[in-house]
Amino acid sequence: MSSAALSAPSRSPMAGLMQGTAGPVIVVVAAIIAIWYLAAVLLNTPFQRDIYKRGGAEDASLAQLVADTLSQDRPVLPSPHQVAVEVWETTANKAVTSKRSLIYHSSITLSSTLLGFVLGTGLGIVLAIGVVHSRVLDKSLMPWVISSQTIPILAIAPMIIVVLNAIGISGLLPKAMISTYLSFFPVTVGMVKGLRSPETIQLDLMKTYSASRAQALWKLRLPSAAPYLFASMKVGVAASLVGAIVGELPTGAVAGLGARLLAGSYYGQTVQIWSALIVAAVIAASLVALIGVAERIVLKRMGMGQ
Repeated sequence: MSSAALSAPSRSPMAGLMQGTAGPVIVVVAAIIAIWYLAAVLLNTPFQRDIYKRGGAEDASLAQLVADTLSQDRPVLPSPHQVAVEVWETTANKAVTSKRSLIYHSSITLSSTLLGFVLGTGLGIVLAIGVVHSRVLDKSLMPWVISSQTIPILAIAPMIIVVLNAIGISGLLPKAMISTYLSFFPVTVGMVKGLRSPETIQLDLMKTYSASRAQALWKLRLPSAAPYLFASMKVGVAASLVGAIVGELPTGAVAGLGARLLAGSYYGQTVQIWSALIVAAVIAASLVALIGVAERIVLKRMGMGQ
């Protein structure tokens, strides 16, 4: 064995894991779950002690108290395993068409999310192209685009629903419009930045070749804006999901993740509320991951991939 091999320090499997992406993610998730369990015990303890007093029982041991706080039917904060069981029961053990299936409710919310996201992305790209190519739009439209996001979505969502229902538009489109309202902003801002990212020397070169504005847009500005577009789409799709859920709240919807949140709040079913929230988070993470995969494929084909 060579001296170099003898002198090379041995690296533990844990160190190798922490150098990648999986290790830090596992550590963060484990820390979140531990904090979640601790918070569940602390928040549920007062009600559990009250149960002991009303039942005439003496205070239980610490181990029994912790076990009871983590298994309450309607806890203030459900424990992670309670939420996991609820998610499993309402996905794997329920028919997809059942009104108690989270897959059924997720499909309703997802349809509004995707429609709103497509509309918002298209609107954002069109607005960005207009802002970049027109100084008048840059000075007049861009401030309104920014100020539009200062209006609380909970205030504007009922207005959109009522107005669209008054003109005979109901169902999927009103909720999609709220998703569009939230998702077009990051796409607009990101695309404006991306379309302006080419350097002056590159734009001058296009002028040297007598390229029209359309040719410069298609051959230079849009390819340069591709990384910005995908980054803004990741933000936009998550915002679109939030918009779809919020759009279900003022309508008294009977289907969708928003409807599950409403029903859970009405009847004090905190486990149901948290299971819907966790499923919504998983959907958002999956959509962002899909856009990330598309980003790597597209940028690699454009010669920008690493």
